[in-house]
Amino acid sequence: MAIAMLLEFPGGNISQYDRVLGRLNLKGHTYKGGIFHVAGPTDDGVRVVDVWESQAAFDSFFSDKLQAALEAEGMEAPQIKTWEVHNTLTPIGTATVKASSTPTSY
Repeated sequence: MAIAMLLEFPGGNISQYDRVLGRLNLKGHTYKGGIFHVAGPTDDGVRVVDVWESQAAFDSFFSDKLQAALEAEGMEAPQIKTWEVHNTLTPIGTATVKASSTPTSY
């Protein structure tokens, strides 16, 4: 089942986010199992919205890559809210997101 995630990094800043991203060495792509990623500053930190093929895919990313990169840049683990993806809309129409695939309409 695909999941959407809201990750809040209170006290973090965009410079830290950029350094974490550099440490992840993803070369402009999501990690295996990642479908979508967007990030930006808030009044009190950094907010990220991700879509993953499954909770297990995110958990793998967190333990394999993200946790160490956050620690190296002095960022706390994020506050996370997660929900099941029911539907997505795109400029070219509705996309079906399945647990074992990327969106089918992209």
